[in-house]
Amino acid sequence: MINLKQQAGEAAAALVQSGMVVGLGTGSTAIFATRRIAAMLRSGAVTGIVAIATSRATDAAARELGIPLLTDDIPNEIDITIDGADEIDPSLTLIKGGGGALLREKIVAQSTRRQVIVVDRAKLSPCIGTHWALPVEVLAFGWRAQERFLRSLGAAVTQREMDGTLFLTDQGNMILDSRFGPIADPAALAAVLGARAGIVEHGLFIGLTHDVFVAGAAGVLHLRPDDTDAIRSAFRDDPVH
Repeated sequence: MINLKQQAGEAAAALVQSGMVVGLGTGSTAIFATRRIAAMLRSGAVTGIVAIATSRATDAAARELGIPLLTDDIPNEIDITIDGADEIDPSLTLIKGGGGALLREKIVAQSTRRQVIVVDRAKLSPCIGTHWALPVEVLAFGWRAQERFLRSLGAAVTQREMDGTLFLTDQGNMILDSRFGPIADPAALAAVLGARAGIVEHGLFIGLTHDVFVAGAAGVLHLRPDDTDAIRSAFRDDPVH
């Protein structure tokens, strides 16, 4: 049986058209969109696609799948990006960065005409931060000062590791996973974090999402910011975490 992540990723890939510049997201749901785009290219369903990857892992996967890639300086405006999210609330605000690619993901998102998010139903949340810690990417220099700063804002902070060793992003930075609990005012928190020297980026994605594909037992829902009834219905029953 096709899994929920694959349903969402492949549904979003259907938005890709010939000649587009496509942002390829990072993570276990977005990879299904990347694979589907590659299959569409091989079959001739679309032609003339070029892509930009949001992480080294996605870059490697795209090359293996035969998807032509732009250079990292993003010389062209991106028509559409398909990416995942760790948590999403009814305003379509996101927490991203569970895979550690939040900086590149945000650069690509801000360079994109149409940002499409693919998730399974478990990623829906009544309030951002309820179920997921906020990844904060920081310079290694002075990182403990950033840890103290985040704690002063009320977060429980964990230095991210992988397999027992320090995790470093593609840019060589550290991630401090900061559990704030439900974030009542994401924009205010984003402003505070963005003003702090040493914080390179944070995982709050606000006002960047144009479409969300949510896969659940009843199929795939397609949500847009202006479709308040559909969003209200989708978020009515908070998934069990």
